[in-house]
Amino acid sequence: MEMEKGRICVTGGAGFVASWIIKRLLEDGYFVNATVRLLDSGLKEDVSYLISLPQASERLKIFEADLNKPESFDAPIKGCTGVFHVAHPMDSGSNDSVEDVTEKSVRGGLGVLQACVDSKTVKKVVYTSSMTAVMFSGKTDTKVLDEESWSDVDYVRAHVKFGAWYHISKTLTEKAIIEFGEKEGLDVVTIQPTFVHGPFLGPRCPKSVRDVMAMIFGDTHLYAMLWRAPFVHVDDVASAHIHLFEHPTAKGRYICSKTEVPIEELYKLLSTKYPEYNIPNIDILNSEGVEKVIFPSVSSEKLLGTGFQFKYGIEEMFDDAIECCKRNNIL
Repeated sequence: MEMEKGRICVTGGAGFVASWIIKRLLEDGYFVNATVRLLDSGLKEDVSYLISLPQASERLKIFEADLNKPESFDAPIKGCTGVFHVAHPMDSGSNDSVEDVTEKSVRGGLGVLQACVDSKTVKKVVYTSSMTAVMFSGKTDTKVLDEESWSDVDYVRAHVKFGAWYHISKTLTEKAIIEFGEKEGLDVVTIQPTFVHGPFLGPRCPKSVRDVMAMIFGDTHLYAMLWRAPFVHVDDVASAHIHLFEHPTAKGRYICSKTEVPIEELYKLLSTKYPEYNIPNIDILNSEGVEKVIFPSVSSEKLLGTGFQFKYGIEEMFDDAIECCKRNNIL
């Protein structure tokens, strides 16, 4: 018999953020249906880190579901009281166009929400969006951005070189999901994390973690992205999802970002604490032709106003990620 907290479906369960959400849900007493893209003979090896989580043997079920087949989410969502829709196409290396990735993301997302409506049991959906749906408005003012800000898709197409497919698909998917929720009377909350950092549960280092660890790995070509970057610990992101699901009056969008760190401060912290990695100097950013990526500042005031509290600072994010890389023989 399921406990009073009920059952939650988490899509994209094998991913960095989703796996942490699953871990925290199980610890908090929920039953969890996790979706992964491929159920085949390699399943046990691929998601062994989910299967081995505390309480997983009693309270975790894994389903096959794919955004290309929206109807595949019907079974894992059936009987759930909530859904955390984290899955997103990560096909930047394929031949898919921005339009193809966006169409897949929107169609899959709306399929997830339709399954929620059809279930008659889902009370709330939490959608994992991204800071990239907030930051690229094209405006030149220096004000701190809040949840009223939306990225301008035309501006991204014309001016943003790195990751445009992701920024566009995230923005348009979030808008479609919010619109669907309003039309169908479905309680939908969206969350926009900044750079998600910290330890990972699987055996491979997520690209997002690898990128922000550019100094540790010596990837100087990524320094421009870290000129003034906003960060949040993955555990805080997972906790924020659950907090917003449980909060009775949470509505709309919520930016989730703990701290913004200038690259000089980050370099000083890491080169002092981890001298063994011989971190390349940041003077390369003063070279001719280097175009710095300057992200606008964002505010988590709305999230904090619900009573949420961040637990981790920038030093803990890097300490936890580096230790995790060591355990997995990545460093």
